[in-house]
Amino acid sequence: MTASTATDRAGILDSLSGPQDLATLDDEQTLALACEIRELLITTVTATGGHLGASLGTVELTLAVHRVFRSPEDVLIWDTGHQAYTHKLVTGRRAEFDTLRTAGGLSGYPSRSESKHDQVENSHASVSIAWAHGVARALALRDETARRVVAVIGDGALTGGVAWEGLNNLGSSDLPVVVIVNDNTLSYDPTAGALGAHLAQLRRGYGHDNLFATLGFGYLGPVDGHDVAATEQALRRAAALGTPVVVHVETEKGRGYPPAAQSPDRMHACGVVDASTGRPRSPSAPTWTDVFEAALAEVADSLPGVVAATAAMRLPTGLGTMSRAHPQRVFDSGIAEQHLLASAAGMAAAGLHPVAALYATFFGRAVDQALYDIGLHQLPVTLVFDRAGITGPDGPSHHGIYDLALLGCVPGMQVACPRDPARVRELLTEAVTLTTPSALRFPKSTAGKDIAAETRIGGIDILYRSPQRRDHPDVLLVAIGAMADACVDAATQLTAEGVAVTVADPRWVLPINPALTMLAGHHRAVVCVEDGVRNGGIGSRLASAISERDLHSIMVRALGVPNAFLPQGTRSQLLAHYGLTGAGIAAAAQALLIRQDRTGLPEPALSPGGSPCA
Repeated sequence: MTASTATDRAGILDSLSGPQDLATLDDEQTLALACEIRELLITTVTATGGHLGASLGTVELTLAVHRVFRSPEDVLIWDTGHQAYTHKLVTGRRAEFDTLRTAGGLSGYPSRSESKHDQVENSHASVSIAWAHGVARALALRDETARRVVAVIGDGALTGGVAWEGLNNLGSSDLPVVVIVNDNTLSYDPTAGALGAHLAQLRRGYGHDNLFATLGFGYLGPVDGHDVAATEQALRRAAALGTPVVVHVETEKGRGYPPAAQSPDRMHACGVVDASTGRPRSPSAPTWTDVFEAALAEVADSLPGVVAATAAMRLPTGLGTMSRAHPQRVFDSGIAEQHLLASAAGMAAAGLHPVAALYATFFGRAVDQALYDIGLHQLPVTLVFDRAGITGPDGPSHHGIYDLALLGCVPGMQVACPRDPARVRELLTEAVTLTTPSALRFPKSTAGKDIAAETRIGGIDILYRSPQRRDHPDVLLVAIGAMADACVDAATQLTAEGVAVTVADPRWVLPINPALTMLAGHHRAVVCVEDGVRNGGIGSRLASAISERDLHSIMVRALGVPNAFLPQGTRSQLLAHYGLTGAGIAAAAQALLIRQDRTGLPEPALSPGGSPCA
């Protein structure tokens, strides 16, 4: 598109007072608006990062939805809300769109605090049909028969089990719900399993074995989702039926942006990139995921019994190298974490050692399987949690802050938190040799440099010891995984202030290593630092273990994040906000020592063997 054409077309979006104005546009204006939105998506999302590919594919579909239905009177529910950027733009958020995914700015997903047009803000996939069923039930009970409920699902989300639970329940009702299946053939990878094949069959016109119809739905489609008029026509027919109906809409992920067309995942998500090329503006340092990817490939080369599995996140979770070297040993369940872990249990029971890689935030979807399929059977499955802890701009539903608390509830689960790249390789190698359940977690950030240990005591790495009073140290800083660098920084600050400090990395953080409680017994105070929730986290479990040893003279402070839904912002911004920096940790340690001095507790007694830190 030429610059002059873009200038001529600019301004339609700004002229809208709300989604109701879309119905006043003629065909040419609607097409012009779609082009304007697509340009804005490309320029903004490449500057802020975000879910570009799916939103580029739903521009015309979104316009058609808002031209037919009357939000918010009609309830629109977006599954995997990264399809909803155009929805944000036409519902009054154009002026703020350049704040997308920044601290205090627009969410990357629908957000009820932003707009009355956003009904569901949870960005975890596959729940829209169940939500729509529930909303429609409530409207029916209140006799609000003029209102329609619309669920927009797609981008791989229909592979999730809860989506089929929703279809099973909704299809047997007479509720007037319109389910729009946005069929772009992808999540990150091509839609997994038989569903992808069935949708392809429907796209080719072989609808005599239509699964949706079998489940009780009316079926319309397939429709070209980039043809606003055709999509509108199908949606109006669907709305008039007054019973559950599926509208099958074909869209092209990443439409209109050549770099997306050349990307294997059609740029499902991107960081800050050059808009003209779609590539990072400057070379990026290796991430934790990159380190894990290389380590897993090495392990797979040497151990043929190791297999890898993921839930629609093969490349984002670092399975790319192994899938190229050993494609027959890498499995994608689609967006189906419950199936993923239960299947992993089956593979482990049959003699393999599965490495199940997923984002930490999605572990909550499969806790039952971790407990009763893997844990109860004490099977050798290694869970690998990417994006653990504070993740940053994706906001409340994507921070991976609950995994440590949840893993601690699984009897026999051994959990490792690597502090640096060398420990990723070391701990993964140890994990895949275990004959019982294990887990490994790391954050979404660059991996940084290795942090050498001064010595190892009972499996615990000692990273730092103040030169003064090594026989009677003041504070033990317990560094959980990636918090090690900040703990060492805090230790140097405390040492300069005359406080004698030890920094310990447990490496394996669950169950609590008895050597760690013994080490704690030689200090006045203990501060455990993690970027997960404090309640039920490593710090609270360590405090309990210390109490059980009757070490009542030792004060313990668990530093982490509150049991709350954390806002969006960069990882560094949020770590600083919650005091998880060198300065914040040092201040917390000083406050704990002052508190202990005021209580007059006695010094901890040394064992006959003296301090293990000496």
